[in-house]
Amino acid sequence: MSIKANEILDAKGLACPMPIVKTKKALKDLAPGQVIEVQATDKGSTADIKAWAQSTGHQYLGTVEEGEVLHHYLRKANEEETKEETKHDDVIGLEEFQKKVEDGEAVSIVDVREPAEYAFGHIPGSVNIPLGEFDDRLEEINKDSDVYLICRTGSRSDLAAQKLSSKGYEQVKNVVPGMSEWQGPTEQTNQ
Repeated sequence: MSIKANEILDAKGLACPMPIVKTKKALKDLAPGQVIEVQATDKGSTADIKAWAQSTGHQYLGTVEEGEVLHHYLRKANEEETKEETKHDDVIGLEEFQKKVEDGEAVSIVDVREPAEYAFGHIPGSVNIPLGEFDDRLEEINKDSDVYLICRTGSRSDLAAQKLSSKGYEQVKNVVPGMSEWQGPTEQTNQ
């Protein structure tokens, strides 16, 4: 497959949310209709970039994997196609959330990181539903309970929270800043 990109962005070695941050910045310099190739090594970047593109109106064209490098292709939207980037309104700070967990409150925690990230350290009792599998696994999330979404920094979980809210889930909270600053108990999973 040969795709001609107008711009190539090197995001190799960067973790969420940096591939998206750099993509947003690079897209500003492109004309509508032009294509950017984002080269990344973060396995979660495929779901992240796809979800971000859908939420902003840019067209996610696809991803080509070559060894460890993912080549993501996006087409910049024109003014009529562009949507203003939104954030999920209902957030909870890490300290307040950690207190709920430590107090033994009945909380439904969905960790939207990639399986490898989850395996090396996650909140006990959390369920791993990577952002890229979210649409196919919604039935695993109880619509009637408070749902706390967490990722590494709060970016992927924000996109997941927006998806859940759009599907009629009313008690959805995005945990910020996420596992990168989590000080509570964790456990590991043998894959």
